[in-house]
Amino acid sequence: MPQEQFPSLDLLTDLLAAPSPSGFEQPAQAVFRASLEGVATDIRTDLLGNTYATVNAGGSIRAMLAGHCDEIGFIVTHVHDKGYLHIASIGGHDATIVVGQRVLVHTATGTVPGVIGRKPIHLMDEDERGKKLVLHDLFVDIGATGFDAVAAKVSIGDPITYSAGFERLEGDLAVSHNFDDKIGAFVVAETLRTLAKDPWRTKLTAEVVGVSTVQEEIGLRGARTSAYSAQPTVGIAIDVTHASDYPGVDKKRVGNVRLGHGPVLTRGANINPEVYRILLDVAQKQGIPLQFEAHGGGTGTDANAMQLNQAGMATGLVSIPLRYMHTPCEVASLSDIRRTIDLLVAFLCEIKGTTDFTPTMANLRPPHTGISPSLSKDEVDS
Repeated sequence: MPQEQFPSLDLLTDLLAAPSPSGFEQPAQAVFRASLEGVATDIRTDLLGNTYATVNAGGSIRAMLAGHCDEIGFIVTHVHDKGYLHIASIGGHDATIVVGQRVLVHTATGTVPGVIGRKPIHLMDEDERGKKLVLHDLFVDIGATGFDAVAAKVSIGDPITYSAGFERLEGDLAVSHNFDDKIGAFVVAETLRTLAKDPWRTKLTAEVVGVSTVQEEIGLRGARTSAYSAQPTVGIAIDVTHASDYPGVDKKRVGNVRLGHGPVLTRGANINPEVYRILLDVAQKQGIPLQFEAHGGGTGTDANAMQLNQAGMATGLVSIPLRYMHTPCEVASLSDIRRTIDLLVAFLCEIKGTTDFTPTMANLRPPHTGISPSLSKDEVDS
């Protein structure tokens, strides 16, 4: 996809460049707030760190969009007397991927580059080679010698992120270490920016509260508190989901989800059936390709916390396919991101104050959608 066809690529890359491991999200929130100045009203940040922005305040129904801006990372727990940093996890990591990665330590005085070190396999005994790797056995080497040199720069509790940045791949694919879920926060901001423009602003009757939520990676915390604060009738979480279009992924477990084939709608207990039906309907009207996944219980996304807010929220989940989640090289499709924005804009302009989200027999069984768009029998069976 040519750059000019993608909305606000600069905003996406600015969000990706802003470090925001869970509990340390404010650099990304500053980018989110700045992107909505002059577009939204009631731009504010709460005590937990969630940032809110509203379009069409006082509308006939209040809707919430939530995309979490926090990313996985590490935190300094101890400084070795030789100057190495011992670390703990922020969010979930595969320790085998962590070894040898370049990182950035975010300190009070600036950013310090480093590498995650481990004794090389050549120097290991046989029993060491077969030992399960755990994070607390690893360390960060910033090149400083001795405790005093490191302590002059780094404090206990400083956050650490991967240093791998955004890069375009072939076609409309791109790679970054923190698409999960800077993509979601970007989609929230870009949806609000789109709704504030013609022709959409004349079609919008709902009040839309967009929230860049925090601390999703450590327990959906920001979604829980922001849903309570915003008190919407209906809400949609925007997150990433596992693509299954590369070797080794079992489609029987995660479904058939492919990059470049559109956003993914979730169906199941976490999803209000009327929200699902309307999303399906507007996608068909707008010619937006969709993919589908099913969850029998909670989804492990902000949608889970949103649904259970106070007396309950009519909740949906729209996801962007992602390869290699929670690694330094997450891969996504820019066209999937753009189509997600299109879908949300159409949905928000469709709902009214009279829209009834109560589950009924009618919306329990939406129109048949098939298995997934444009699948051959071989792809379905694989």
